[in-house]
Amino acid sequence: MYNSVGMRDRVIVAALMLAALVVIDTFPSAGLAFEAKETDGGLVCRDAGQTINIQPWGRDSLRVRITPAGGGQTSDWALDIPPAEHRAQLNIGKNLAEIRNGLISAQVRRTPTQGTFMEFFRYKGEQKLSILSEYDYGVWAHNPGTRTFKPAGDGLFHSELHFAARNGERFYGMGENETGRLNLKGCVIDLYQRHIKAVVPFVVSSEGYGLLWNNPSLGRAEFANDRTRWVSYGCRQLDYFITAGDSYADIMANYADATGHAPPLPYWASGFWQCKLRYASQKEFLDVAREFKRRGLPLSVLVIDFLHWKNTGDWKLDPKLWPDPPAMVKELDAMGTRIMISPWTLVDKKSENFAYMKEHGLFTGSIGGKKDTVEFGGPKYQYDPTNPAAAKYLWSKWKKNYFDIGIRTFWLDPCDDFHEIQNYDQVTYHIGPAREAHAFFPVAHQKNVYEGLKGAGENEVVTICRNAWAGSQRYGACPAPHDIRNSFEDLDEYVKVGLNVMMSGIPWWSCDIGGFVTTDNKSPRFQELMIRWYQYGVFLPIFRTHGHRPNNEPWNIGGDSFRHIRAAMELRERLRPYIMEQMKLASQSGLPPMRPVFFDFPDDPRAAEVEDQFLLGAQLLVAPITKYEQRVRPVYLPMGTVWTDAWTGKQFTGGQVIEAEAPLEHIPVYIRCDQPELVKLFVEPKMP
Repeated sequence: MYNSVGMRDRVIVAALMLAALVVIDTFPSAGLAFEAKETDGGLVCRDAGQTINIQPWGRDSLRVRITPAGGGQTSDWALDIPPAEHRAQLNIGKNLAEIRNGLISAQVRRTPTQGTFMEFFRYKGEQKLSILSEYDYGVWAHNPGTRTFKPAGDGLFHSELHFAARNGERFYGMGENETGRLNLKGCVIDLYQRHIKAVVPFVVSSEGYGLLWNNPSLGRAEFANDRTRWVSYGCRQLDYFITAGDSYADIMANYADATGHAPPLPYWASGFWQCKLRYASQKEFLDVAREFKRRGLPLSVLVIDFLHWKNTGDWKLDPKLWPDPPAMVKELDAMGTRIMISPWTLVDKKSENFAYMKEHGLFTGSIGGKKDTVEFGGPKYQYDPTNPAAAKYLWSKWKKNYFDIGIRTFWLDPCDDFHEIQNYDQVTYHIGPAREAHAFFPVAHQKNVYEGLKGAGENEVVTICRNAWAGSQRYGACPAPHDIRNSFEDLDEYVKVGLNVMMSGIPWWSCDIGGFVTTDNKSPRFQELMIRWYQYGVFLPIFRTHGHRPNNEPWNIGGDSFRHIRAAMELRERLRPYIMEQMKLASQSGLPPMRPVFFDFPDDPRAAEVEDQFLLGAQLLVAPITKYEQRVRPVYLPMGTVWTDAWTGKQFTGGQVIEAEAPLEHIPVYIRCDQPELVKLFVEPKMP
């Protein structure tokens, strides 16, 4: 018995020793020397099979790359612009290293429980404030890994990065997502692109920082109450940019410097854009343009939607329905109206371009060849915007068949992967598997079209796009949610969505006035919804209607709607100089033209609670009406200034909630301080 017990004890001891070795292998930094050094002006640390590289990246900003053994960089993605040189301060000790660039610093320290641990700080005067830290699981037994990499095939890793949550922290940005709220705290956002979902993985925190997840792979972001978690389903390294500022404006400026500034918005783009599904012939199209002119209505852009071709992928107007495009362009040019066209990116086997593109491998592919086509009125192939040869071929056709006849403005619908969502991880691009690069699709297409237009001599590039990602703004992209519903609920939803797009560093945005999917186009409710949506649309960067209904012209909505819609269009015309001032600031500094109320009033705690009002520039406070038959609504006027009712001239002291009148004629708008020139714009006589 003694010998048996002894043998059992030895087995137990051996098992414990083996377990200890497993623990040491899992957490190899425990008991080992801390390894950190300066490299190329940045800080490099190695621990637990991971290499952490932190570099100064422009003003008050850092770029962090964490590479596992066997990983490595594929692309700089949104951070491919060389940053302005900033010299960092480094301090490397025995168990701690720190790098500081202006207002931000990162501290890497060794812990006995999880190896290296990172924390970020913002400097405010003499204060050093902790703003973000990796999640500390406390003891190794409970630690699944703050930074994890699990092999996922093709040289990719399923990766996670966990940050600690902070009480009261608020998050904004992340592009176009239907969350029902402005503050994203508590939301889970899947990282993929689709009709009404344009994820831009830049988030701004009320703690005074902004963070870009520089990773276009499929994944998700979780802004939970107990921690924040970023997940990639297929990447080669973790890569993120973090910036700090004394104001939200500073954070947005730093982000624009890092990922690219939007070009100056051309004046013509600030006017009214008319669109619907669809004007099917040249005659119908010209009749609409002529009716705008006859009625004296402003019209900057008139849109030719999809199915203007004979076969999908021909990328030309069907001559049977569009017999003389040059004459059509000439007539609209004389009216001061641009034509925008939607060529799409799909190719049918019957298209004149199919054989060449198939032979030369210009389409997206799939793992195992099972998902090479997408469904759109039958199987279609999808051009691959990440393939330079495909980009060159597509632009050669667009230039010949559209640009050379005078159509210089394009609607990039779609500019995302058109496969079924559940098949995204099976798609392959020239640049790599979609699991790794899915969200880069829109940027690649936008870049191709932008550079094609610029190369052809067009310097005023604005593209309406179904999707966007980080950096889209530098290519003149204006994301616009597609296929939203014609409802008051959707109007309320997209007031918030638009503000989060602005907080994502995308200063051009459009929301289909009236929504697209329409089941009721005649009732008083529909007519009032259209009026309220137009009144909201006046204050958007791009003022554009679109919808799947036959009666989408301003004079065709029905009831008594036209006089109210016309008044909204006339107000937009008077506001265009003010709007252009805001768009100039957006281009120069990354300042969102429309923005949440708290943006300009960070010291007003009640401003942070307001999610259904916004500022257009610093001077206009807009309170949309998003409920049927609503004729009065509460409006919070931020503290520290006086507000003037734009319609009556009555003044109110800030820091209070008022009951604002909202007759069908207009929505509540307030002007900051005493601005008689702005007040005049709201009460000037109507256009003839």
